[in-house]
Amino acid sequence: MRRFVAQFVLRNTGMPFLIGRKIEMAQQFKDDGTVVAVTLVKAEPNIVTQVRTKEKDGYGAVQLGAENVGALNKSEQGHLKDLPLVKTLREFRITDGAEYTRGQEVRVDAFTPGMRIDVVGFSKGRGFAGVVKRHHFEGAKATHGNKDQIRMPGSIGSQRQGKVIKGQRMGGHMGDERVTVKNLEVVSVDPATNVMAIKGAIPGARGGLVLIRSTSTTTIWHA
Repeated sequence: MRRFVAQFVLRNTGMPFLIGRKIEMAQQFKDDGTVVAVTLVKAEPNIVTQVRTKEKDGYGAVQLGAENVGALNKSEQGHLKDLPLVKTLREFRITDGAEYTRGQEVRVDAFTPGMRIDVVGFSKGRGFAGVVKRHHFEGAKATHGNKDQIRMPGSIGSQRQGKVIKGQRMGGHMGDERVTVKNLEVVSVDPATNVMAIKGAIPGARGGLVLIRSTSTTTIWHA
């Protein structure tokens, strides 16, 4: 099972972070009657599966687990000994993990309406795309004698014996990239259904994994 471990550093250890899944976009009404476009995220209770300390591991971090499963391989079962079996693990760097304990639950009610958050996800995959769609090239004129060249990239202007200059804008794989949207607002939180409403759009398709954290966090490394 391939795992991606994301690490963040928190300036304030009291700030929450959570693993969830994007549901869909919707609308909600505020008390004054205005309509707000929101994205609904379902975040089941997360389990603290590991706490790293600077003295033992060289850095402070909290590893969260989400999405219960029926079975895992032996190494994963050993890592989650005496804990619920979860298939999704993400690690968040913090300055001090003393307030966290292994087996502790982190729920959606750790966030409150009006709180500012950052949301990390993976954008929708678009497959192979040409330069017009991928880089917004204008293309050639659709005129006489320009057959099959309208959406072509044109000359790349190489002057190095045919070598393609690194970073040249060309056709290729588009989307499915890690995207962070910062400074979003929590509109509402429903602890009964574990659903959070976030103002605006967040990256990813329906059902995509998202990481939610307070805006007082700073990404320092991810893989």
